[in-house]
Amino acid sequence: MAESEYLWKDKKHHLWFPLSFTTYYIENDRLMIKHGFLSTMLDETLLYRIVDLTLYQSLAGKIFGTGDIILKTKVDSTPEIVLKNIKKPMEVRRLLSQAIEESRQARNVVGKEFYGASSHEHMDLDGDGMCDFDHKEL
Repeated sequence: MAESEYLWKDKKHHLWFPLSFTTYYIENDRLMIKHGFLSTMLDETLLYRIVDLTLYQSLAGKIFGTGDIILKTKVDSTPEIVLKNIKKPMEVRRLLSQAIEESRQARNVVGKEFYGASSHEHMDLDGDGMCDFDHKEL
Protein backbone atom coordinates (compact mmCIF):
# COMPACT_ATOMS: atom_id res chain seq x y z
CA MET A 1 0.00 0.00 0.00
CA ALA A 2 1.38 3.41 -0.92
CA GLU A 3 2.18 5.76 1.96
CA SER A 4 -0.24 8.37 0.56
CA GLU A 5 -3.17 6.03 1.40
CA TYR A 6 -2.47 6.28 5.15
CA LEU A 7 -4.26 8.92 7.19
CA TRP A 8 -1.12 9.13 9.35
CA LYS A 9 2.18 7.24 9.60
CA ASP A 10 5.23 7.57 11.87
CA LYS A 11 7.95 5.59 13.58
CA LYS A 12 9.03 5.46 17.17
CA HIS A 13 11.78 8.07 17.54
CA HIS A 14 14.95 8.20 19.61
CA LEU A 15 15.56 11.88 20.28
CA TRP A 16 14.50 13.26 16.89
CA PHE A 17 15.73 10.28 14.83
CA PRO A 18 13.16 7.71 13.64
CA LEU A 19 15.59 4.82 14.28
CA SER A 20 13.23 2.06 15.26
CA PHE A 21 11.54 -1.07 14.05
CA THR A 22 8.20 0.12 15.41
CA THR A 23 5.87 1.81 12.93
CA TYR A 24 2.49 3.36 13.67
CA TYR A 25 -0.13 4.16 11.04
CA ILE A 26 -3.85 4.67 10.50
CA GLU A 27 -5.66 3.06 7.59
CA ASN A 28 -9.29 2.12 7.01
CA ASP A 29 -10.55 3.23 10.45
CA ARG A 30 -7.83 1.18 12.18
CA LEU A 31 -4.75 2.06 14.21
CA MET A 32 -1.94 -0.29 13.19
CA ILE A 33 1.27 -0.90 15.13
CA LYS A 34 3.98 -2.93 13.44
CA HIS A 35 6.87 -4.19 15.61
CA GLY A 36 10.05 -6.03 14.72
CA PHE A 37 12.74 -6.50 12.13
CA LEU A 38 13.45 -10.18 11.44
CA SER A 39 10.09 -11.32 12.73
CA THR A 40 7.25 -8.85 12.84
CA MET A 41 3.98 -8.48 14.68
CA LEU A 42 1.11 -6.27 13.54
CA ASP A 43 -1.40 -5.05 16.16
CA GLU A 44 -4.69 -3.62 14.90
CA THR A 45 -7.26 -1.63 16.87
CA LEU A 46 -10.50 -0.24 15.48
CA LEU A 47 -10.56 3.52 16.03
CA TYR A 48 -14.09 3.61 17.41
CA ARG A 49 -12.93 1.38 20.32
CA ILE A 50 -10.56 4.07 21.60
CA VAL A 51 -12.24 5.85 24.50
CA ASP A 52 -9.56 8.18 25.89
CA LEU A 53 -6.40 9.96 24.69
CA THR A 54 -3.58 11.28 26.87
CA LEU A 55 -0.55 13.20 25.63
CA TYR A 56 2.71 12.98 27.58
CA GLN A 57 5.71 15.09 26.64
CA SER A 58 8.88 15.17 28.75
CA LEU A 59 11.30 18.10 28.69
CA ALA A 60 13.51 16.21 26.20
CA GLY A 61 10.39 15.49 24.13
CA LYS A 62 9.53 19.19 24.07
CA ILE A 63 13.07 20.03 22.96
CA PHE A 64 13.13 17.38 20.22
CA GLY A 65 9.45 17.69 19.20
CA THR A 66 8.40 14.19 20.24
CA GLY A 67 5.98 12.74 22.78
CA ASP A 68 3.84 9.78 23.77
CA ILE A 69 0.13 9.36 23.15
CA ILE A 70 -1.53 6.97 25.56
CA LEU A 71 -4.78 5.45 24.31
CA LYS A 72 -7.34 3.77 26.56
CA THR A 73 -9.41 1.25 24.63
CA LYS A 74 -12.39 -1.02 25.11
CA VAL A 75 -10.39 -4.04 23.97
CA ASP A 76 -9.71 -6.81 26.49
CA SER A 77 -6.36 -7.84 24.99
CA THR A 78 -4.85 -4.33 24.96
CA PRO A 79 -6.74 -1.89 27.20
CA GLU A 80 -3.89 0.63 26.91
CA ILE A 81 -1.84 1.40 23.81
CA VAL A 82 1.17 3.73 23.90
CA LEU A 83 2.44 5.43 20.76
CA LYS A 84 6.00 6.06 21.99
CA ASN A 85 8.14 9.03 20.95
CA ILE A 86 6.21 10.16 17.91
CA LYS A 87 6.93 13.45 16.18
CA LYS A 88 4.43 16.33 16.39
CA PRO A 89 2.40 14.65 19.16
CA MET A 90 -0.09 17.55 19.56
CA GLU A 91 -1.01 17.41 15.87
CA VAL A 92 -1.28 13.61 15.97
CA ARG A 93 -3.50 13.78 19.07
CA ARG A 94 -5.86 16.17 17.26
CA LEU A 95 -5.87 14.00 14.13
CA LEU A 96 -6.54 10.84 16.17
CA SER A 97 -9.33 12.51 18.13
CA GLN A 98 -11.03 13.64 14.93
CA ALA A 99 -10.57 10.24 13.23
CA ILE A 100 -12.02 8.46 16.30
CA GLU A 101 -15.11 10.70 16.29
CA GLU A 102 -15.61 10.21 12.54
CA SER A 103 -15.30 6.43 12.96
CA ARG A 104 -17.89 6.45 15.75
CA GLN A 105 -20.29 8.57 13.71
CA ALA A 106 -19.88 6.34 10.64
CA ARG A 107 -20.77 3.29 12.77
CA ASN A 108 -23.48 5.08 14.82
CA VAL A 109 -21.58 4.29 18.02
CA VAL A 110 -22.22 6.45 21.06
CA GLY A 111 -20.60 6.37 24.48
CA LYS A 112 -23.30 4.26 26.13
CA GLU A 113 -22.31 1.23 24.03
CA PHE A 114 -18.97 1.19 25.87
CA TYR A 115 -20.47 1.00 29.33
CA GLY A 116 -23.12 -1.68 28.86
CA ALA A 117 -25.27 -2.99 31.72
CA SER A 118 -22.67 -2.11 34.34
CA SER A 119 -23.95 1.47 34.30
CA HIS A 120 -27.40 0.17 35.34
CA GLU A 121 -28.85 2.53 32.74
CA HIS A 122 -28.61 0.44 29.55
CA MET A 123 -28.76 -3.28 28.85
CA ASP A 124 -27.69 -5.43 25.91
CA LEU A 125 -30.02 -8.43 26.04
CA ASP A 126 -29.29 -10.04 22.68
CA GLY A 127 -25.48 -9.67 22.76
CA ASP A 128 -25.24 -7.50 19.63
CA GLY A 129 -23.33 -4.74 21.45
CA MET A 130 -26.26 -2.31 21.21
CA CYS A 131 -28.48 -1.05 24.01
CA ASP A 132 -31.82 -2.86 23.75
CA PHE A 133 -33.74 -0.62 26.15
CA ASP A 134 -33.25 2.02 28.77
CA HIS A 135 -33.35 0.51 32.29
CA LYS A 136 -35.31 3.55 33.53
CA GLU A 137 -38.26 2.49 31.34
CA LEU A 138 -38.85 -0.66 33.43
